Amino acid sequence: MKHNLFNLGFFGNKANLFVATALLSVSGLSAQTFSNFSYRGNDAIYTNNPLKADEFYSPILQGCYPDPSITKKGNDYYLVNSSFAMFPGVPIFHSNDLVNWKQIGHVLDRPSQLKVESAGISAGIYAPDIKYNKNNDTFYMITTQFAGGMGNMVVKTKDPMKGWSDPIKLQFDGIDPSLFFDDNGKAYVVHNDAPDQGKELYSGHRVIKIWDYDVENDRVIPGSDKIIVDGGIDITQKPIWIEGPHIYKKDGRYYLMCAEGGTGDWHSEVILVGDNPKGPFKPAPNNPILTQRYFVKDRKDKVDWAGHADLVEGPDGKYYGVFLAVRPNDKFRVNTGRETFILPIDWSGEFPVFENGLIPLQPKLKMPAGVQNQTGQNGFFPNGNFTFTENFKNERLDMRWIGLRGPRENFISVSKEGLKMKTFSSNIKAMAPTSTLFYRQQHATFEANATLKYKPKSDKDLAGIVCYQNEKFHYVFGVTKKANDFYIVLERTESDHSKVIASEKISLGKDVQFKVEAKGDAYSFSYSLDGKSFKNLGGTVSGDILSTDVAKGFTGSMIGLYSTSGNDIQP
Repeated sequence: MKHNLFNLGFFGNKANLFVATALLSVSGLSAQTFSNFSYRGNDAIYTNNPLKADEFYSPILQGCYPDPSITKKGNDYYLVNSSFAMFPGVPIFHSNDLVNWKQIGHVLDRPSQLKVESAGISAGIYAPDIKYNKNNDTFYMITTQFAGGMGNMVVKTKDPMKGWSDPIKLQFDGIDPSLFFDDNGKAYVVHNDAPDQGKELYSGHRVIKIWDYDVENDRVIPGSDKIIVDGGIDITQKPIWIEGPHIYKKDGRYYLMCAEGGTGDWHSEVILVGDNPKGPFKPAPNNPILTQRYFVKDRKDKVDWAGHADLVEGPDGKYYGVFLAVRPNDKFRVNTGRETFILPIDWSGEFPVFENGLIPLQPKLKMPAGVQNQTGQNGFFPNGNFTFTENFKNERLDMRWIGLRGPRENFISVSKEGLKMKTFSSNIKAMAPTSTLFYRQQHATFEANATLKYKPKSDKDLAGIVCYQNEKFHYVFGVTKKANDFYIVLERTESDHSKVIASEKISLGKDVQFKVEAKGDAYSFSYSLDGKSFKNLGGTVSGDILSTDVAKGFTGSMIGLYSTSGNDIQP
């Protein structure tokens, strides 16, 4: 994104790197050094379903990459996701073929764009929509920011590779805004909203509303709003949470596609058509056009909660739809969060339908004609089973690393030893920026390792790793001090209630290696002081608190490299 301290890399040049490291060393605050991080996923579904030469895996983005939206300019496709209180916000990906994706940065990569300092992890940025307007050769990203008094907002750019504008606040209520640019130069915003005051008929009753959009001044035109869907496809059935609307134009007609049923196991995608972007709209007779809600709970290789979709014409002239869904683990818990899936679209009739979107979703798809699968190669995002390694010696930090509620660059720098972390006084339970660098959990079965060079000075100091669902649900696994002794501790926090699972006095030498392993719901934490043998601490523990269905909210579990001078864990 923009070439400054908060750019899509890490520090833009050697001078910035030197200054940041120097500031860290003279700050008077202890610095921890992490090195040799690795993450290895090993899900059976990929082992049991190897790819043929003409196949690729869906989801295309594994882990917490929800609410996908997609647009194209020529042969360039751009995809964005919700990021909530993660910083930087709204990851953006580029592809030329819909199979191979590279992350090119984040849309919201500066504090002037993202006001999430005191937000809960599931607040912040919801349901971004990306659109290319061919009438003025400009890209737009419109979203709702539940933080900092921002509300609905839009940013724009001529080139998504070169950064985005500061936000423009838009004057309307509701959520999930989407832009539509018509061929005649007119523009519209469509979004979810509450019914008019006094007209709510039941819990979950929502409406879809449309406004004229002034492209010259980037504002909705006051008084132009109109309700175009009330309740959902059939209000007599009391449908809930009609949301995530998008308008498409095909063969002179206007198609309105929305999510319906809430984001859980009744989630679905529905479609309507009209002759005017302001309606009236006629529902398809066979809605929904995508859902996983009709199947037995304990089905094999379960995919669930499918919906919140967006459509785009592919390089082969065929339409494709990206959407979110989840893959529960062996206890039917959702630890990896909402992921980005893709399916081809059959638009041979009046209405589009997701191909095989009304049967249990399969892990593999046929590639578009002429496309070669390069996922995990040449800088393209991996999927399936893969290993990610990081020694933190490259001055450009991999874009998969994120902070929470504040820029990474406020607490990290790189040196020849690895990643140095400046310690914040806020600990992982705080609804504030913490000195934690996060990597998304992307598999049900995984192993993550990190090496730490650190000697805590007091019982207020702790560093290690966290498995984090949110500020009230997480595990902390780290090293701290009590009197003159050093301890490894493992703490479980559930609903704000914390309990030390186990602690052990150690003879602290040069490095500590931390390892977390998960096999579905079973998590285990181990450490090594000699770099060879690992010792388990606390036995096997449940990953229940790392699941969306237990902890609530909208994010997936993340693995964090963590440091604090506000430790409250006592061995």
